Amino acid sequence: MAEVKIVAATGCPTGIAHTFMAEEALKQAAQKLGVEIKIETHGQSGIENGLTKQEIAEADGVIIAADKDVDVGRFHGKPVVEVPVAKGIHEPEQLIQTIIDGKATVYKAKKDFPQQSKEDSGKRSSGKRAILHSIYKDLMNGVSYMLPFVVGGGVLIALSFLFGIHSADPEHESYNSIAAFLNSTGGLAFQLMVPILAAFIAESIAKRPGLVVGFIGGLIASNGGAGFLGGIVAGFAGGYIVLLLVKLFSKMPKSLNGLKSIFLYPLIGILLIGIVMTLLVEPMTAINEGMKTFLSNFQDANPILLGLIVGAMSAFDMGGPVNKAAYVTGTALLAEGNFYFMAGVSAACITPPLVIAFATLFFKKYFNQAERNAGGVNFILGATHITEGAIPFAAKNPIVVIPILMVGSSVSAILTYLMGVQVPAPHGGFLVLPVVTGAVQWVIAILAGSLTGAFIYGFYKKHNHDKEKRRGEEDDDNEQIA
Repeated sequence: MAEVKIVAATGCPTGIAHTFMAEEALKQAAQKLGVEIKIETHGQSGIENGLTKQEIAEADGVIIAADKDVDVGRFHGKPVVEVPVAKGIHEPEQLIQTIIDGKATVYKAKKDFPQQSKEDSGKRSSGKRAILHSIYKDLMNGVSYMLPFVVGGGVLIALSFLFGIHSADPEHESYNSIAAFLNSTGGLAFQLMVPILAAFIAESIAKRPGLVVGFIGGLIASNGGAGFLGGIVAGFAGGYIVLLLVKLFSKMPKSLNGLKSIFLYPLIGILLIGIVMTLLVEPMTAINEGMKTFLSNFQDANPILLGLIVGAMSAFDMGGPVNKAAYVTGTALLAEGNFYFMAGVSAACITPPLVIAFATLFFKKYFNQAERNAGGVNFILGATHITEGAIPFAAKNPIVVIPILMVGSSVSAILTYLMGVQVPAPHGGFLVLPVVTGAVQWVIAILAGSLTGAFIYGFYKKHNHDKEKRRGEEDDDNEQIA
C-alpha cells in the first residue's frame, strides 16, 4: 500500500503560537500514523514552507487548521478538511484519519470569481456551525493584519511617554522633539488600525476585490468616530457588497473579467460602501462611545467585577475567540487613550503561563520531566505575553486546569485595576515595563495572580498523586490478603 500524502496549512490570528503548535501536533500525528505530510504555516512573518502546485496535485488530501484566510481555492478538486486551528492542536490524529478513511469533502471552487486560479472566492459554508466559523475566520483575518499596526504603533507611542506624559505636546513645557516624532509616527499606525481591520475582513470574504471596498468603509468608520466596531461592520458590509456584485455581473462575458476587477467592482463597491457607512457611522459612533463610557465607568465603579470578567475571558481559551474579544476591546480603548483597561487584559494574558511555570517549579515532584521542562519555558512565554504556553497543560485536563487559570488571571486583573496601573502598549509583557505607569504594582498584581493559580494547581496535583499512592497501597494490601 502506497504511503498516504497529505498537505496542510495552519494559521492563527496572531501568527505567534497556535500556528506552530498545530503544525507540530500534525507532524507528530502523521509520524505516528505513517503518513507523509507537508505543512504550510501562516505566521506573523508571512507564509513559510509554502505548498507548491506539484505537492498539492500529488496529495491525497488537505487539512486546513486555521482561523484566518489561507487561499482554499488552490485545493480545488481535493478532499479538504477545514477546521479551527485549535482542532489542529487537540485532534490531529482524527483530522488525518478523516483523510485516510476517505471521509473528507471534495472542495469545489467557484469559477466565476476573478483571479480564481490563484484565490478562492471565499465560499460561504452552509450549516449554523460552519457559518459561525466562517464569520469568525473572516473577523480574525482582519485582526491578524491589524495587530502589527497596533503593536508597532502602540510601542512607539509608549516610548514617547518615557520623555514625559505630555512630551509630545508642543504647547507643554516638557515638549521633546524625539518624543513628538515617536508619538506622531505611532499615531499614524494607530490611524490605520480600523481601515486595515475592515480591509482584511472584506478580503477574507471577497478576496482582492473586497480589499479596497473594505478599506474605504473602514476609513469612513475611523474618520467618523465609529471605532473598531464600525470597522468590523464596514469589513463585513464591504465583503458582502463585492460578493453581491460578483453575482450580479456573473453573466457578463469572460473577456470582461479584467474590466470587472479593475473598474466595476472598485467603482460600484466604493460607492455602495460609502452610502452604507454614511448611514451607519452615526449610530455606530454612538454605540462605540457608549461602550467606551460604560467600560470606563465600570472600571471606576466596580474594578473587581471588571477584573473578574476580563480575567475569565483572557484565560478561558488562551488565544481563542473569547480571549481575542477581550484583547481587541483593550486595543481599541488603547487607541482612544484608555491605558487602564489594557493593563488588566495584559495582566490576565501574562498570568496563565506563569501559573504553569510556578506550579512546575514549586511542585516539581508531581510533574514528569517533560512537563517540568515545558513549565520552565513558560516563564519566558509568560514574561513576553504569550498566553498559549499554558495550552498543553490545559489540554490534558481542561475541566480542572482552565478554571484554575481563570482564577489566577482574574486575581491579576482585579489587582491591576484596583491599583490603577496604566499600560500604553498592547503587547510585549514585561518588556514594556519602562513605559508602564505603576510598573512595580503591575508586577506584584501579576505575581499574586500567578502564585494563587500555581498553588491551587500544585495542591490539586499533590492531591491526585496522594490519592493514586493510597490506591496503590490498598491494592498491594488486597493482594497480600488474597
